[in-house]
Amino acid sequence: MRAWIARAAVVTSLGALASGCKGSQGESTAAPRADATAAASSAPDPASQVLARVGDRTITLADYTAALQHMDQFDRLRFQAPDRRKELLHELIDVMLLADEARQRGYDKDPQAEEEMRQILRDAVREKARRTAPAPAEISAAEVADYYQAHKADFHDPERRRVSAIVLASAAAAAQALEASKAAKDGTAWGELVRSRSVDPQAHNGAPADLAGDLGFVNPPGDPHPANPRVPEEVRAAVFEVEHVGDVLPRVVKGAADGKTQFYVVKLASKSDAHDRSLQDAERSIRVKLAQDKADQAEAQLTVDLRKQYPVTIDEAALAQVRVAPPRDDAGNP
Repeated sequence: MRAWIARAAVVTSLGALASGCKGSQGESTAAPRADATAAASSAPDPASQVLARVGDRTITLADYTAALQHMDQFDRLRFQAPDRRKELLHELIDVMLLADEARQRGYDKDPQAEEEMRQILRDAVREKARRTAPAPAEISAAEVADYYQAHKADFHDPERRRVSAIVLASAAAAAQALEASKAAKDGTAWGELVRSRSVDPQAHNGAPADLAGDLGFVNPPGDPHPANPRVPEEVRAAVFEVEHVGDVLPRVVKGAADGKTQFYVVKLASKSDAHDRSLQDAERSIRVKLAQDKADQAEAQLTVDLRKQYPVTIDEAALAQVRVAPPRDDAGNP
């Protein structure tokens, strides 16, 4: 069973219980309106339209929509075609049938099933709490500006340099490649040299000659942003020694990659200068972060409130007696 279908089924059930609008047969349990004429003349709620009947149960348009809303956005795209939408409805029918049968057999009383249900219910309540937080577009311009002023350093983009390199297995081979690079006057000649000498498999992947040896961009040494995993620290530091774009560092650089020592002839392929993003440039990312922070706070506050409502006590002595068995291999050995 797909997790998002099971989750949608539980969340839909929670919505029905909270609103008190449906009984076990899908019929209204609310008191009838005093104005019967007004009730008769009102248009039916499209969400209550029945898509399928399973015994004396129903799957409504609202149930179906909930399943779509609780799946990954890329999964959701799969159900744009009519045939795929019908496939989803059949999956929901199967979930209903199998869940009912599981209850008949008492599987819902199994400790693991109960724990999984608690986790689904937990996530549903958390999601409801997060929805109380404002959306990014609802964050005020003043709050965005205040955050920008307080975190200006976060919006400073350092100089970045693009590394191209000939990777060799020995210092002698690297020295020969460095000498040969002096005759490589343009990008194509450099690329052909990379292809003929580099031991890096990606140097032979069929890319255009002027891109052969490209290892991507790196930030300055010591920069807190994530490092480029293809570029050893020694090579990253070396490329910032090169004065002009297109120049090759006049020495071989020794570095470690994938646990083995290699030798690099390093070229500065291009660079982007350091700059500060403006408030206008950073506004969207700030709104998304503030909205995420507020959703996290709403979820955390829910837990705090519940712990106040239902005091928690822990038996530390009993907890200390818990022993966790060590993992075992496929043969059952510790």
